[in-house]
Amino acid sequence: MILRGHVFSRKLEMETGISVVGPNDFGTGKPYRVAYLLHGLCGRSGDWGDYSMLPVYAQGGDTLFIMPEVARSFYADQKYGQSYFGYIVDELPEICRSLFNIRADREGTAIIGASMGGYGALKAALSRPGQYGFACAFSSPCLFLNEYLGVQNRAGSAEGLEAELGGQLARDFRAAFGEPFELSPGNDILGLARGLEGRAPKPSVYVACGKADPFQAENRRFAEEMQALDFRFSYEEWEGKHDFRFFDEALRRAIEFIGGPGQA
Repeated sequence: MILRGHVFSRKLEMETGISVVGPNDFGTGKPYRVAYLLHGLCGRSGDWGDYSMLPVYAQGGDTLFIMPEVARSFYADQKYGQSYFGYIVDELPEICRSLFNIRADREGTAIIGASMGGYGALKAALSRPGQYGFACAFSSPCLFLNEYLGVQNRAGSAEGLEAELGGQLARDFRAAFGEPFELSPGNDILGLARGLEGRAPKPSVYVACGKADPFQAENRRFAEEMQALDFRFSYEEWEGKHDFRFFDEALRRAIEFIGGPGQA
């Protein structure tokens, strides 16, 4: 099953794209598990259906994969823009439960993403540990976001930021995090994870990165930090770049990690 369309978001005050992939067998009558599958910086809601084997992976399982659209927002309630984080974690689950027979319990709920979507998946699950049982993130940037933004604030050079990131990405950062950049505990992935130390519940976390990915060092550092905390945490690397060839294999492994199609 592949569905593509639009829903109206009160949080965003506009229509926004959504895609859904799931099994073709609707005869069980039981609520489906749900995995929110997030796109990257240059992506859209249809990416995973178009560029990965997701429709094949979804067959024979009991999981609906929900793919929203958030533009280049970094899954933030933007300083100068829209409330994309609130849309993803608050409104989107409400919309999906009204439309589809999906579970609402954390054990039946996962959130997964690649690149910017990996950052978004970790941010959502670590911010709402009672809502998501699993978080899977591939080739994620911004794992130490407050650290990076603090360095940029101290440098204080708009020209330097644009030279480093490029004009559009620098504008994306300003829209999401303000100018000067606002250092928020809610945007800092490692800080969110440390805040759950010794607490329950907390999500099971799977992270993967390619050996030729520009974010490899950041992901390795994050894995070392997470392995010192009391999470069920798994980190994997294999040959690969920052592309859908790698993301597709990471998705297949993540589905196994969450006990999804073929594992139920």
